[in-house]
Amino acid sequence: MLDGGRYASAWWRVIAALRREAWFRDHVRQLVENGKNTYFWSDVWVGEVSFKERFSRLFELTVSKWVSVFDMFHLGWGENGEAWQWRLFVWGEEQLGELCLLLQTVILQVDKDDKWLWNLEKSNAFSVRSAYNFQTAQPIVDAPVDVKMLWHKDIPLKVVVFVWRLFWNKLPTKDNLLRRGVINNDSSLCLTGCGSLETVNHLFLHCAFFGLVWNCILRWVGLSMVVPFYASDHFNQFGLGGGGPQVRQSILNVIWFATV
Repeated sequence: MLDGGRYASAWWRVIAALRREAWFRDHVRQLVENGKNTYFWSDVWVGEVSFKERFSRLFELTVSKWVSVFDMFHLGWGENGEAWQWRLFVWGEEQLGELCLLLQTVILQVDKDDKWLWNLEKSNAFSVRSAYNFQTAQPIVDAPVDVKMLWHKDIPLKVVVFVWRLFWNKLPTKDNLLRRGVINNDSSLCLTGCGSLETVNHLFLHCAFFGLVWNCILRWVGLSMVVPFYASDHFNQFGLGGGGPQVRQSILNVIWFATV
C-alpha cells in the first residue's frame, strides 16, 4: 500500500504518504490477507523493511517491480516458480534463497482484503483525532544546535542538510541500518576494523582512524579541546573557538562543515 493501495480514495492516498514520517510509521502496520492490495517489493509486509530494500539486487533485476503479493503467490514464488522473472540470470543468488525461505511462512486469506491497522485506536481504524492527540501530547524537543548557526552564506545547502541529518542521527550509519533490518549484527561494526559499533558520533568523532583528522584540524587552527560525545556539542564547541571576534567564529564554522 505504498500509495494507499490500488483501490483507495485520493484522501487515503494522502494519508498513506505519511508513512514516510517516522511517528506515523511507528503506529501503523500492514495486515496482508489476500495480497491483492499490497505491492510485493515496495510495501513493508514481512519484517521491518521492504523486500526492495532488503533484497536490493533482486529488485534491480526483476522485470515486474510493481506486482502484487497476490499475483506473485499465484505465479509461484518457490525458487523455481514462475513469479521470478529477471532481466539477467540470477539463479544461485543467495538473496533469492533467503527470500524464498521467508515466503514459506506466508499464508494468504483469499476471502479477506488487505488493510492497515492503526494502534492508537482500540478499533485499529485510523482517525484524525488520535493522530492529533498523539502529536500534541509529545514534549517539545529542542534542536541540538541553534538553527541560525547552520545557515551560512558560504556553506552549500546540501552540506547544511547533511549536517542537520547528522545531528538528528538520520544518516545511514550501520547502527541505523541494523535497526531497519538492512544488515545483520556481523556487519554493524565500524568499517576501519576498530571493533566499535558504527554510529554517527563514533564515525565522525571518536574512531581511532577518522578521529585523527580532527587532531590535525585542531593543530592547524590553534585550538585545544576535549572531544565531546555528541557531534552537535562538537560543532558548538569548535565554532566558539575559545572566544574571539565573530568573523573568526564564522571561519571556524566553515572549517567544521568542510571537515565533516
